[in-house]
Amino acid sequence: MESKGYTMAEAINEAKRCLHCKVPQCRKGCPVDNDIPTWIHELSMGNLGNAMACINEHSNLPAVCGRVCAHERQCQGHCILGKKGEPINIGKLEQFIADFDTEMNLTREPILQKDRGRVAVIGSGPAGLTVAGELARRGFDVEIFEMEGEAGGVLQFGIPEYRLPKSVVAAEIKKISNLGVRINLRATVGPDLNVDEIFKRGFDAIFMGTGAGKPRRLPIENPDGVKIRMAIYFLRLYSLYNSGLISRDEVPVSIGDRVFVVGCGNTAMDAARSAVRMGAGKVTVVYHRDINRMSALRSEYNEAVSEGVEFMWNASVTAVGATDGNLSSITINQDGNEFTLEAERLFLAVGSRPASRIVSSTKGIETDDNGYVLVRENPFGMTTRKGVFAGGDVTNRPATVVNAMADARKVAEGIARYVDAVKLMESIEE
Repeated sequence: MESKGYTMAEAINEAKRCLHCKVPQCRKGCPVDNDIPTWIHELSMGNLGNAMACINEHSNLPAVCGRVCAHERQCQGHCILGKKGEPINIGKLEQFIADFDTEMNLTREPILQKDRGRVAVIGSGPAGLTVAGELARRGFDVEIFEMEGEAGGVLQFGIPEYRLPKSVVAAEIKKISNLGVRINLRATVGPDLNVDEIFKRGFDAIFMGTGAGKPRRLPIENPDGVKIRMAIYFLRLYSLYNSGLISRDEVPVSIGDRVFVVGCGNTAMDAARSAVRMGAGKVTVVYHRDINRMSALRSEYNEAVSEGVEFMWNASVTAVGATDGNLSSITINQDGNEFTLEAERLFLAVGSRPASRIVSSTKGIETDDNGYVLVRENPFGMTTRKGVFAGGDVTNRPATVVNAMADARKVAEGIARYVDAVKLMESIEE
């Protein structure tokens, strides 16, 4: 079910419920330290421009965060009014302000002279966009290199339209571009355009925000070699189909299919709910733990249940069977009991790890045993290669959009400090 936004009157009335606590717990629960009480107060008085300016000091993607953040575990979950079961709906308020700002074109941030240094950003997901926006606002000349034909990364291809409309993503990216950030599409960094080549173009620092795109595998017996798809792969095709870029037949869910999704995070919920929208006959989520240990938000789970998704707890897929080369059954072990069910589709939503395209084509960037890039604390986010920084999922820290943004803000500060120090030393040597 799509969540409808507030009207102006509804938003202001909701904002007026804020108690303006002296020690705001909502702010403590926000990974990016958003000054929530201040912008809610501005909204309550109808000062939407001031509210937006306050949000922009801490968040580069407010319209996104307002929709997909784990509010019930973060800001909203810490609201003191939640003890009575009526916390301020912080997410919907942030969404309202950001959408109003876009619709009315309120924010016109000045473009600073780009003379502080040049920074290349690899990847345009939440981490890459955040670093680009933070540094552009500090006077850096920033250029993004994105391998896809559209910017946004997981925001564009990994989160369904019903949760995060592509028009919202496009509007947020446009705001980043309006700060003077240039975005190069279909620019794959790896064997051809590697880190060394980027430095030769005159960049002072490079940020790797490429995410974790290589899927993890499960030990599933598969004697017939049936291709088991990743949930993120299905979500990407589902997104392309909704954008009119591919045909219905190219989406790997047919009407009436019996679909199983392994995993119980928000990606699993997205895949299950998207399969329902594609006309699947039955959709079942299989999870090896119980409901109290799932990583998905309870609200996402409730939405999935309301849409007809079923759940199997304490269960694992141990084997798959095929007929004429196509998946036809899965074997499940649940609480020690093993049984076989008919199935047409099986999607895995069990996490991923970084691809090695950039690291393998660059000397000096070290990783751990699982392929995650190793970074320093000072300057924050710098890899073992001088001038190359990394943040987000590629470093195995964040798990959500807002966590990736929080990490990226700290890395942006590290990049700024590093470039300033290098330029200072160069001026002394001259």
